Amino acid sequence: MHFSKDRIAALEKHTRTHFINSLSGFKSANLIGTQDLQGNTNLAIVSSVIHLGAHPPLVGMIMRPHSVPRHTFENIIETGVYTINQVNSDIYQQAHQTSARYAKDESEFDATGLKTEYLNDFKAPFVAQSRLKYAVKFVENQHLAVNGTELVIGEIMDVYVDKSALQSDGFLDLQAIDTVAVTGLDSYHTANKLNRLPYAKK
Repeated sequence: MHFSKDRIAALEKHTRTHFINSLSGFKSANLIGTQDLQGNTNLAIVSSVIHLGAHPPLVGMIMRPHSVPRHTFENIIETGVYTINQVNSDIYQQAHQTSARYAKDESEFDATGLKTEYLNDFKAPFVAQSRLKYAVKFVENQHLAVNGTELVIGEIMDVYVDKSALQSDGFLDLQAIDTVAVTGLDSYHTANKLNRLPYAKK
């Protein structure tokens, strides 16, 4: 099948959204934990977390346009800290529910039954049930004029991971901790590793 630009534009809005969101393939499913200066906690599922560099350790994510209240983005700007918590198969349904529109004073932790966890005096909440989670310090955001989204960049400060995932060379075996992936907006998948290949050289 061929979908031209015009044919894509002619699709019903929700159909087009699902179609375009599926094109980028399997993505990581992460819960972003924040709280405001009044202590109100927030949790939001995000599938746009990307590696930006290892030296220093930087991570980015795309957040939707700030044309309406975006509690996660606002809390990050306000406090300068957040957590990234990978989703596993035990919690993917609760994680998905965090995408519902809750009021600022309604905690997605409470609404979904996910548990807050505070580690090493870090000011943003972690998800206790996550098996790979890390503390992030906000570095900068870039407003993308092309569609109004925000690229949020942070520095990884602390990492907490189940011992079963860590291999001797530093590689993290995400299959060992049952990490799930997401396609589109609402399809969750477990992964099966094919192989680890040696460093490619000529």
